[in-house]
Amino acid sequence: MKSFSIEQINAILGGVIVGNTTQTITGPEQIELANNNQITFIGNRKYFKLWENSKACAAIVNDTLDVEPGENKVFIKVKDADLAMALLLEIFIPAAPLFDHAIHPSAIVHATAKIGAGSRIGAGCYVGANVTLGTNVTLYPNATVLDETTIGNNTIIWSGVVIRERCIIGNNCILHPNSTIGADGFGFRPAPGGRGLIKVPQIGNVVLGNGVEIGANSCVDRGKFSSTILGDGTKIDNLVQIGHNCKTGMFCIMAGHSGLAGSVTLGNGVIIGGSASIKDHTTIGDGAVIGAGSGVVGDVEAGKTMLGYPALESRETLKQWVILRKLVREANVKPVAVLA
Repeated sequence: MKSFSIEQINAILGGVIVGNTTQTITGPEQIELANNNQITFIGNRKYFKLWENSKACAAIVNDTLDVEPGENKVFIKVKDADLAMALLLEIFIPAAPLFDHAIHPSAIVHATAKIGAGSRIGAGCYVGANVTLGTNVTLYPNATVLDETTIGNNTIIWSGVVIRERCIIGNNCILHPNSTIGADGFGFRPAPGGRGLIKVPQIGNVVLGNGVEIGANSCVDRGKFSSTILGDGTKIDNLVQIGHNCKTGMFCIMAGHSGLAGSVTLGNGVIIGGSASIKDHTTIGDGAVIGAGSGVVGDVEAGKTMLGYPALESRETLKQWVILRKLVREANVKPVAVLA
C-alpha cells in the first residue's frame, strides 16, 4: 500500500500546510467516507459542515477559505483544490492490468501489421491487414482494429473497442471500453416512389488528434466522404454520439448523452453539457458553452453561453423561465370572492 507524509504530498501540490497531524496518508476519499489515514478536499465553504464530523486527517482546501483544521488534522491550502486533487490522484493510481505476453497467443495479428516497440496486444484481440501500431500502444483483451488503421504512440485501447478500417488515431489517446470509432454515418434517403430507404454509402474515415479521450460506449461515425475529425486534447464522455463529417477544434468537451448530428463544426475549447443536442450543419464558435439538455438549431458565436430548448443565449432563456414561473404562479392563484 502506498503511503506518504503530509510534507511529501505538499511537495507535489506546492501549497501551504496549516495545522499538524501524526498520521500518514494512504489515499484520498470523499469527505464523509474518509478514515483517519486518508486525505479529502474542500472546494467550497458549504462542505465545512461535513469536515466537522469527518475522520479524514487532512484536506486540500482553497486558500481563500479561512478556517482552522482542528486537533491532529491538517489543511493544505492551494489556489485551486480541484486541480490539486487531480495531481494527488496521479500518485495513487493503481497498477494497470498485467500482460503475461507482449502479444497474447489467442490474439490474431495479420502478417502485414506493423507493431511498434513496447506495444502490447491482449487476449482475443484482432489486428487487421496493414495496421500500424506506434510505440507503447496497449490493446486490452478483445479490442478490434481493422485494416489500414494507424494508432499513435502511447495510446491505450480498452476492451471491446472497435476501430473500423482506415481510421487514424493520434498519440496519447485513450479509448474506453466498447467505444466505436469509424462506424458508418447515418445516411439514408427515401427510395423512389416512397417505398423503403436507400442507404447512402459512407466511405470516409475518422481522425483523432493527439491526447483525445473517448468514453465508454461512445460512437464517432466515419465521414460520408473525407473525415470526421476530433482535434487535439478533445475529451468525450460516455454514451456520446458524434455524427459523420463533424469536426471539433482543440480541447473540446462533450458530456454524457450529448450528440452532434452530421457535419457539425466546433471551434476550440467548446463545452457541450450533458444531453445537449446539436443540429446538423451547425457551427459553434471558439469557447462557446452549451448548457445541459439544450437543443442548438443554429450557429453559435464564439464565447456565447447557450441554454434551453431551442437554445438561446443563457440570459434570455433565464428571463423567459422567470416569466413562465410568474405566469404559472398567477394562474394558480384562486380569485377571492368579494362579498357585497
